[in-house]
Amino acid sequence: MTHVARVVVAPDSFKGTASAADAAAAIAAGWRTVRPADELTLRPMADGGEGTLDAFESAVPGATRTPVAVRGPVPAAESVATHWLRLPDGTGVVELAATSGITLLDPLAPLDAHTAGFGEAIAAALDAGVSRLVLAVGGSASTDGGTGALAVLGARFVDAAGEPIALGNRGLGALRHVDLSGLRPLPPGGALVLGDVTNPLLGEHGAAAVFAPQKGADATTVEVLERHLARLARLMPDEARPLATASGAGAAGGTGFGLLAWGAEMGGGAELVARAVGLPAAIAGADLVITGEGRFDGQSEAGKAPTVVASLARGAGVPTALVAGAITAEPRGFATSVALAELAGDGAAAMAEPLRWLERAGAELARTVV
Repeated sequence: MTHVARVVVAPDSFKGTASAADAAAAIAAGWRTVRPADELTLRPMADGGEGTLDAFESAVPGATRTPVAVRGPVPAAESVATHWLRLPDGTGVVELAATSGITLLDPLAPLDAHTAGFGEAIAAALDAGVSRLVLAVGGSASTDGGTGALAVLGARFVDAAGEPIALGNRGLGALRHVDLSGLRPLPPGGALVLGDVTNPLLGEHGAAAVFAPQKGADATTVEVLERHLARLARLMPDEARPLATASGAGAAGGTGFGLLAWGAEMGGGAELVARAVGLPAAIAGADLVITGEGRFDGQSEAGKAPTVVASLARGAGVPTALVAGAITAEPRGFATSVALAELAGDGAAAMAEPLRWLERAGAELARTVV
């Protein structure tokens, strides 16, 4: 008699190509073509980036979406029709990727992209009387140190003439004075920042050096971005300056730094989402866990969803398989791995039909793992 396996499918989104929910469904569909009798449990994941709202909505009964229109991620962009999520306990979840995210911008604009829309969604949640904020900051388009969001919330960033600077990192080049005294207070329960990275604001591991190239910055632009972020850190109030070195300050182009200066606390995005979607309970007693993301690279071990999922599975004595669009770093801690680019022949083909190749990956794992 064939053993009926219990398999948990818990991928993150494949950014720009497939949501976490769609990726999980495609992997499961492929698995069922080979082993239709197995018990599959789908737990789409997120790490504070794209798909975090979806993960919370699917995991928390009674969660409701509240629509909001915000400024687009560059000065000339049209407004973005988006939403924030209210949880039954009064918590408001706001996702930067859905308001000021990189997937909302084409072409990329590393010097001019900003977080004002993210601030407007936060303000809308505050206006609605949320008791606590959960702020998912992955997937940003900008490197503005969070100044766009803070300006919406009441901070002042002004030039030598006392006029507000332009939005985006470019505007920080004219910054002469920072006043945070007008910031709106945090809600009673505070604000928790969900970030998937531990990078500081500045330096070789900082926001500009590590993440700006993904946002369209060449080497010369990275130097400008770094210089402007350093100016921001230097002009911040005394109590905020040390936060530039804090873990996670470099998240989302330095938005982590801005939110820490507001008084928010930094938390591990994937770990909190995993608890919210009930992943530890789902893993208990499973035969295999399948996780994944669009690109598994050197940053993936710094608290991103697949690594967190694998850690939870390892603690429960369950092997984990990794599915990724591309795998450019050694996938340590995984029993096996499948790269969609290899299945499809190259990365472009995999990105053109991600669900097809995710389904193929699920079938491949069903044939070879159990």
